[in-house]
Amino acid sequence: MAKRHLSVLLDEAIEALQIRPDGRYVDCTFGRGGHSRAILQRLGDDGALLGIDKDPEAVAVGEALSSVDGRFRLQRGSYADLAVMVADLGWAAVDGVLMDLGVSSPQLDDPERGFSFLRDGPLDMRMDPDVGESAEGWLNRATEREITKVLKEYGDERFSRRIAAAIVAERSEQPIVGTKQLADVISKAHPSWEKGKHPATRSFQAIRIHINRELEDLREGLSQAVDVLGVEGRLAVISFHSLEDRIVKRFIRDQAQGDSIPKGVPVTVDQMNCRLKAVGGPVKPSIEEVEANPRARSAVLRVAERL
Repeated sequence: MAKRHLSVLLDEAIEALQIRPDGRYVDCTFGRGGHSRAILQRLGDDGALLGIDKDPEAVAVGEALSSVDGRFRLQRGSYADLAVMVADLGWAAVDGVLMDLGVSSPQLDDPERGFSFLRDGPLDMRMDPDVGESAEGWLNRATEREITKVLKEYGDERFSRRIAAAIVAERSEQPIVGTKQLADVISKAHPSWEKGKHPATRSFQAIRIHINRELEDLREGLSQAVDVLGVEGRLAVISFHSLEDRIVKRFIRDQAQGDSIPKGVPVTVDQMNCRLKAVGGPVKPSIEEVEANPRARSAVLRVAERL
């Protein structure tokens, strides 16, 4: 049975892109195509949309859409390769880039993907299960210090050392192969946690981010998005945790400030190479959207325009 996915901040993101009927756009995280279909509804016959996704299930949905709508193309891969994908289409520039970050509901809800601790499944966590090392492979070979660093930096886990030590102790007895096994190890090692949150929440997030190189890809994708955007093109990014949002916020700020010039050097604004301007402030979901889709509660949309 197909798993339903609700696109977060759908209307707000589409409005932010200011879609032109004849424009060219990129949906960097196609997922199940909610944002892409909304973009296509606003495009005319001369418009075009490129969708990108690592996940083979998402790619299958995207290929089905491309077979019935000639304005849409789908590329399997990472938006860290955005510039190459745009160039391969022969596009000199695009009018808008959308990024909807993090893991999707179908990925979380499928225990076989290993993203969630709510139901037992193989410990994979790869958005593209055909590429790279699984969470199982990494957790069973990484040093205690490496695990501690990942849990601390990507999960902001206060008890990262205790949890890493428990993981290493567990694997010395038996390999760690399942999500429930890992969640149980973390829970037993965790002395306290936030009310209403599973003790493994931060650790699972951290491991997933590491396995998929999410923050590295985000930094590269943002940089390439600015390169491919035409003048007045829009960048819209939806993030779901503070690490992502901080990167997006600082990137837009730095691109708006331009080159770092020594104090006292006389330069004009044009010479500072400012490439973006922020459009409004952070946008968050309405109370109604959060009630309909609790996973939207932490979402933040930031928008910028190419100068």
